[in-house]
Amino acid sequence: MKALFLAGGFGSRLKEMTKNLPKPMIPILDIPLLAGNIEKLKKYGIDEFILSTFYLPEKIKEYFGNGKRQDVKISYLNEKTPLGTAGAIKAAEQFFSETFFVFNADIVSDIDFSAMLRLHQMKKASVTIAVTSVENPSAYGVIEYDKDGYITAFKEKPKMGETLSHLINAGIYIFEPEVLREIKKDCCVSIEKQTYPLLLQKNYKMALYNKCSYWRDLGTPKDYLVFHEDILSGKMQMPIHDFLKDSYFVGAGAHIDETVKIIRPVYIGHGVTIEANSIIGPYAVIGQGTFIGKAAVLNHCVVWADTVIGENAKITDAIILSDCVMDVKRKHSPDIVAGPSPERVAG
Repeated sequence: MKALFLAGGFGSRLKEMTKNLPKPMIPILDIPLLAGNIEKLKKYGIDEFILSTFYLPEKIKEYFGNGKRQDVKISYLNEKTPLGTAGAIKAAEQFFSETFFVFNADIVSDIDFSAMLRLHQMKKASVTIAVTSVENPSAYGVIEYDKDGYITAFKEKPKMGETLSHLINAGIYIFEPEVLREIKKDCCVSIEKQTYPLLLQKNYKMALYNKCSYWRDLGTPKDYLVFHEDILSGKMQMPIHDFLKDSYFVGAGAHIDETVKIIRPVYIGHGVTIEANSIIGPYAVIGQGTFIGKAAVLNHCVVWADTVIGENAKITDAIILSDCVMDVKRKHSPDIVAGPSPERVAG
């Protein structure tokens, strides 16, 4: 089965994190976000992927190539100008002759994709949209539906009392190829504001899948930090390690001084060095190849690969980007710190 990943966004809300890296490539426990999502989908029999790219496409292609390293087939579609969600799907039309999945590349969830596909087939839908519930729907586009689970309307940022629904688009879809003929070619098209309302108007069956217990859009640095805390606490499972079974992971070749205090949960990547009297955790993610000097204190933070943390450094509620060299005794909280010369760039 095939899946399309919409991986062309700038990720501008992530600020320095995506200055030199496309959003789908930001590391989650040392593995690019998109790579982790592909590994998960392989378990559901999805073995061919089309990656729609725009911003820094070479970074994505350089890592994934033709998909051989992940035992899948990968093809690329590079947007010359932003096409919007529906426009990007239309541009990939040549790849699809059967039912296919579509994913926003910055979404993480625990959806059972086999169950979602079964519902799609049972409902004989042309499109099935995964949804998630929010307390205050006024900031989102809300999906209304009938008692049989078919979508009846889309309402953009409804005011209080205008809708009873609290369900929003989760950025995961199943499409039948037939609907692609309803999308204009070679232009920017919004799927929420243009395509979906048009499909309803033309009486296409659109179903919703509302069995998503974990969902997060990694749109901001705060979302990124919270997601890592959710992984370490076992709320969200990732292929590399089961933190519900063991809340402490140490990669091969790591050197941790015997005086270091570890406060679980903690992830320490391959080849990390931590010197004497440091305190690591709780909720610390230390990327591979990082060096941490003596008496450093790190908690509620994510440190990307190949970073140097000076002795006596104190880091909390922070994201430290790759190749950063931290100042001695400088406290960073809350920050995104970019290397090689650390500089406060986001609160």
